Parts: sequence; structure tokens; C-alpha cells
Amino acid sequence: MKTAPDWSPDSWRARPRVQQPNYPDESALRAVVDELRQLPPLVSPWEIDALRAQLADAAAGRKFLLQGGDCAERFSDCRADTITNKLKILLQMSLVLVEGAQAPIIRVGRFAGQYAKPRTEDLETRDGVTLPAYRGDLVNAPEFTAAARTPDPRRLRRGYSRGAMTLNYVRALVKGGFADLHHPEYWDLDFVERSPLAEEYQRLVRRIGNSLRFMENILGARPGEIQEVDFYVSHEGLLLDYEEAQTRWLDAAGRWYNLSTHFPWIGMRTSDPSGAHAEYFRGIANPIGLKVGPATSPERLLRLLDVLDPAREPGRMTLIHRFGREHIRAALPPLLAAVRASGRAPLWVCDPMHGNTRPTAEGLKTRAFDDILGELEQAFELHAEASGRLGGVHFELTGDNVTECTGGARGLSEQDLKRAYQSEVDPRLNSEQALEMAMLIARKMTALNAR
Repeated sequence: MKTAPDWSPDSWRARPRVQQPNYPDESALRAVVDELRQLPPLVSPWEIDALRAQLADAAAGRKFLLQGGDCAERFSDCRADTITNKLKILLQMSLVLVEGAQAPIIRVGRFAGQYAKPRTEDLETRDGVTLPAYRGDLVNAPEFTAAARTPDPRRLRRGYSRGAMTLNYVRALVKGGFADLHHPEYWDLDFVERSPLAEEYQRLVRRIGNSLRFMENILGARPGEIQEVDFYVSHEGLLLDYEEAQTRWLDAAGRWYNLSTHFPWIGMRTSDPSGAHAEYFRGIANPIGLKVGPATSPERLLRLLDVLDPAREPGRMTLIHRFGREHIRAALPPLLAAVRASGRAPLWVCDPMHGNTRPTAEGLKTRAFDDILGELEQAFELHAEASGRLGGVHFELTGDNVTECTGGARGLSEQDLKRAYQSEVDPRLNSEQALEMAMLIARKMTALNAR
């Protein structure tokens, strides 16, 4: 795609903007943004182009997207063990999904930049005290004090640094053999080893190992030559000052790229076709994710697609639908029909997390494993009924032993949530629940492929 002549990285400033922090010192914000403009990019345009080509393959049914990670990363989680565990569980899930999809898996992590979150309300009141809402570590801190909740532009610099360190470590692991498909035992997590599905997982690992060796023999490759997997990162492109600062022009391609991440997405709260986020996203060459849900009418979706992808470029648009188990059957088919009638062929992905969030009696947010699975199973069926194909899944998950979602093979109850509830925002699947989910999805895909 060529950038439109009426677009620039800051043209969003002339449009209505939402979900942006109210910084008390505008000059301090400008100083940090100017500094970020001079720092090296976090990803390369060539990586972005490679991902866009793979997403085009997924939209055509030749690959399958697995996207997952934290609801909102914390700066304090920029640690080797936390990063390793997130990478491990995504690699494990992708290994399982290879068999179900019978296609290569595109692996995209929700990290190295997922430090900001939209909020329903700008303010929060406790015991008669009102302060700004916590908007993620990129903006402020979760502690309920005036100092912690005041938006601080210096956090943009810290977010860039944490993103760079996370990406550096992920690349070192992937390039250093950690993701070697010959040795998936490197990815084993102690928590997963205790899973009721551990034996089934190990059988699957052995089957894939045998298939890999067979493929090497057929291709004439020496053992060990097929070692690496591609791995990409994503985050919601929420704070436009931060995204603009990492937007760079590539002369060779004649277009602008957001080089803070490979795959930014637009959330439900910022998807106004006339708004600042749509204006910013329409000019970057990255593949774009767009969340769609109960409030997304067919007319609004088609208008957004016209704004964001007027040239209908393969791999450009990924539509990530999130309705909830109770609403997907009524809400998704009209969108599928409208997009298909328009002649567009985006990649469709299911986010079964956000539409299934509910509070417990004590006020904790949670999600039930069966609701998440139920929405996913319906998504596969509804796409098939519409003569299409669900091309990916999008999860909020962690590689750590948290207890934030109920259900799963161990039957976590609401009483278990307090044991290891760590999220400051939304609840995540733990490693065992995530791997179980992948295995159940793989079974569903195998059944659909057999029809």
C-alpha cells in the first residue's frame, strides 16, 4: 500500500480522540515524545512485511494465527522467567494447533508493548476519594494514591525500554535454539507436567517429532537445520503519542511503518471511523487488527474497512471478533455476510475472552473456561456454516500458575481465585488452562477437517 497524500503520522491530532491520558504537563510529554522519535525502532519493516504475507496466507486458509499474552503487561514483569514462560506456553499451544489445523501456525505474542489499557470510566472513586483510573503502566500506576494515578509521560520512555528488553530476550531465545522443534522438552512447564492432559500432550509431541524427522528426510535437510520458528509481537495501538513517535518512513517502500510492534490493533472503544485512531491506523503499512463486537453493525464495519484498507491489500486486515458465548450466534453471521457480500476477504479471528468476563460475588473479574470454549466452538461452526473458515484465535493468557479464570481440567472454582489472582486488569488463562484449550480446539479443527 502507498500512503495517502493527505496523511501524516500526526494527522490524527485533528480528529476526535478518546482514551488518551490527561497529562498535567504538556511540555514534559512533548519532550519525551521528541526523545522517542530519535531512538532506534523496536522492529523492522521487513519483519512487518513478512508477517503481513503470512496473515494473507491465513486468510486464504493456508495458515492459522495464534495470538496471546497478558491483558496488560506490567513493567515489573520484564523478567527472564516471566518472558520465558509466556513464550513457552505459546510454543506449546502452537505445537498442539499444528496437528488440528493441519497447517503452519503464525505465532504472535501480546507483549513487548501491551502496557496500556482503555477504561470504561476516566475516574475511579473509593471511600469518597476520586482519582484518575489506572490505564496501564505506560500511563500511571495501580496504587490508589494521587501520585501513582497521575499520568506521567516518563512512563512512555520506560515502556519503550521494557519493550526493547523483552524483544531482545525473545529474539535471543528463538534464535538460540529455545524454539527448536526437535526439542519441545525445553518448553515444559512444571505446572503443565501436573496437568491431566500431560500424557496426551507428550504423545502429540512425539508424533510431531517423528513427522519433523520425516520431513527432513524428504527435503534432504540435515538434522537440526529446521530449528527456528517465526515469532512476532503485537499490542493495542492505544496511546497515539507513543505510536506516532515510533512511526518511520521507508524510502525503499515509499510508505510509513509503525516500528513499535509488528501487529497493532484497534480496540472496541477507539474504533470510530471518523476518530483519531482510525485516522492514524489508515496511514501505516503494518497489518492491522480490528476488534469487532456487539456494538459493531455491518454498516460501521464496512465503513471502517473502507477507511483502513481502501486498496483491499491481502494480509492488511484481521477482524478479531468478541461477542460472548451467549451472543455470538446472533451477532456474528450478519457481519460475515456483509463482509463477504462486499467482496473482501479479511482474516477472521476469535477472541473468546472479553465477551465472557463477569464479576464474582466479591467483585473479582473472572472468566469461565466453558464459556471461553463455548464461544470458540460456535465460532468454528458459524464460519463453516457461512462457507468460510475461522483463521485464528486470540487469548489473554500467562505462562504462570495464576488462578484468575474458573474451570478447566482441575475445576478451579471462585474460591480458588484468591489463591493466585495477580492481574490488575482482566483475568487470564493460566498455562494449564491455555494448553487444555489448545488441545480442545485442535480436536474441533480435526473434526471439521474430516467433514
